[in-house]
Amino acid sequence: MGVRVGKLRGVPVRLYELGAVAEDRLEYVVIVATCGDQLVMVRHRHRDTWETPGGHIEPGEPVEDAAKRELIEETGAVNFSLVPVCEYSLTYSGRESYARLYRCSVEELGPGPSLEIAEVRLFDRMPSELTYPDIHPRLMARAMAAL
Repeated sequence: MGVRVGKLRGVPVRLYELGAVAEDRLEYVVIVATCGDQLVMVRHRHRDTWETPGGHIEPGEPVEDAAKRELIEETGAVNFSLVPVCEYSLTYSGRESYARLYRCSVEELGPGPSLEIAEVRLFDRMPSELTYPDIHPRLMARAMAAL
C-alpha cells in the first residue's frame, strides 16, 4: 500500500490557549471531526495509516478558511460546524512549527475527497494505525475535552 510516516515520533506537543499564538505564525490546521458518535479519519494515498483531516495554511489565507478548505478537500464534508480549540506547536529538525486545532461536527459527508486522500472512514474509536501516533492521541483528547 503506502509508506508509514514516523519522522515525528517522540516529538513533544506543546498546547497553548486559543489566541496565544499570533495568526501569522500559524502554518497548519488540524481538525478532529466526528459524524454522529464516530471519528472521521482519512488515509492519504501515499500512506497506509490514518490521520485527522488538516494541512497547510496557504499564504494570505485566513486560518478558519484554511480549516474549512482542508476539511472539505479531505473528507467531502458538506454540512458541518467548526470550532477552534487551541493552538499547539511541535519542534523537529531544530524548528518550531505552529498549528491551530479545531473540533468539528459533520452532519453530512458528500462525494469523494480530493485526489491526495485515498479513503475516508468513520471509526467507533481511534484506530491503532495512526500516521502520527505520538501526536494524534494528544490532539484528539484536547479537542474532545473542549465539548
